[in-house]
Amino acid sequence: MSQKLSKNVIRLKRHKRQRSNIFGTPERPRLNVFRSLKNVYAQVIDDSTGTTLVSASTQDKELKGTDGNSEGAKAVGELVAKRALDKGIETVVFDRGGYIYHGRIKALADAAREAGLKF
Repeated sequence: MSQKLSKNVIRLKRHKRQRSNIFGTPERPRLNVFRSLKNVYAQVIDDSTGTTLVSASTQDKELKGTDGNSEGAKAVGELVAKRALDKGIETVVFDRGGYIYHGRIKALADAAREAGLKF
């Protein structure tokens, strides 16, 4: 008898599999994306020290009033790229968090690339 796995359990398995190959270094940190039902979050993480260098989300003061839709994801991508460039971070490794590269995740990545981040 097989049990039906939830979408989030499947995503977490996919994320764990991806994370075995993705590692953020001080020279090239990891851009992590998390998507909830209402918001979008992005962090630039140095995995060697386990610290978050830069973060942005639809809940930030600058983005208050934006939803977690594609437009909000674009705004988060631009903001996280701007903050990363201000700290001297130009190249990152993109970690899509087990999500399919489509919709909000793609919008965030494209906006970060257009704002000047390289990955």
